[in-house]
Amino acid sequence: MKNPYFLEEHDMLREQVSRFVEKEIVPNGEAWEKDGSVPRELLHKMGELGFLGLMHEEKYGGSGMDVRAAAVLAEELGRSSYAGVTITALVHTNMASPHLANAGNDEQKQKYIPDCISGQKITAICVTEPGAGSDVAGIKTRAVKDGDDYIINGSKIFITNGVLGDVYFVAAKTDPEAKGSRGISIFIVEKGTPGFSVGRSLKKHGWRSSDTAELFFDNVRVPVSSMLGEENKGFYAIMQNFQHERIMLAAMGVGEAQKAIDLTLENVKNRPAFGGMLWDKDLIRDSLARAQTKVDLARNYLYYVCWLDAQGVDNVREVSQIKAYACDITNEVMYDCLQLHGGMGFMEESIIERMYRDARVLPIGGGATEVMYGEVAKRM
Repeated sequence: MKNPYFLEEHDMLREQVSRFVEKEIVPNGEAWEKDGSVPRELLHKMGELGFLGLMHEEKYGGSGMDVRAAAVLAEELGRSSYAGVTITALVHTNMASPHLANAGNDEQKQKYIPDCISGQKITAICVTEPGAGSDVAGIKTRAVKDGDDYIINGSKIFITNGVLGDVYFVAAKTDPEAKGSRGISIFIVEKGTPGFSVGRSLKKHGWRSSDTAELFFDNVRVPVSSMLGEENKGFYAIMQNFQHERIMLAAMGVGEAQKAIDLTLENVKNRPAFGGMLWDKDLIRDSLARAQTKVDLARNYLYYVCWLDAQGVDNVREVSQIKAYACDITNEVMYDCLQLHGGMGFMEESIIERMYRDARVLPIGGGATEVMYGEVAKRM
């Protein structure tokens, strides 16, 4: 049955991404897990196919599509079972480079967006600090105006694409006297800028094929022209883009959860136990049927939320709900699927073991589940 929230162009995109995943990611993902990063060659291929510019304007080389297309990309990449690859791409496409699209002037867009779309330049968003995660207003990094420049000092942590990225969008306090969320601005900082350095590449519980870094800014001098949008209005730009970031994480989770069910179903249907196949047991069938129902519910609400966004509806409540719900459901499903794999599910050679680890960060990143339900409560 045709999904009422999507158009034919979305269905075609889904098929294209699915083929790409099977051909380019699945056979190579294990090597990238060991390397700790995704090769630039893969991102170039994604750029050639148009995957990195789905929501960017056509005049810069993008496709000019809405968030439904990005959700299709996220869900199908999630089905690859390599979440580190998925998040590497999604941070670039829907969490970092959109700051250019949302707040950049024409000169900034012309300079960077075509290369972002082609994969020649990979981006990162630098907000999180050791003392400020979901509490964006609590950042300590400072940017002080000095003539025609700003001088940035501070540090960032847990930055995806932080090691191998090319262009960084850095949130910094420009008005230290401002209360709460006021007084934050965003700056474009290029790799190689004096004083800007990668402190260390961080080792993670999951997402091992994505590079994650701690970054330092030691008297980093950037021109006034590197500011994105208005001075002291960066918090609102971050919040604006958080909506799409949260949709991407939910879509990614739905794709991962469905892949886990598919793998587990194949496993139990072919695993001898108690004189038959494990699938013959009512308890096993019930467990997977419940898991599938949870994922179907999450998927359908995700599609509805994407449709709302495409209509320009204010959907902070709905986005917060699907981000929290889908990411929690993904972890519940991973737990059940690993359990049904038995002892093999605990072995590193098992796909489900990796997927179980990767899923754990979904209720944390992009706004923790507790923060999301707080947003829902505000709007009740």
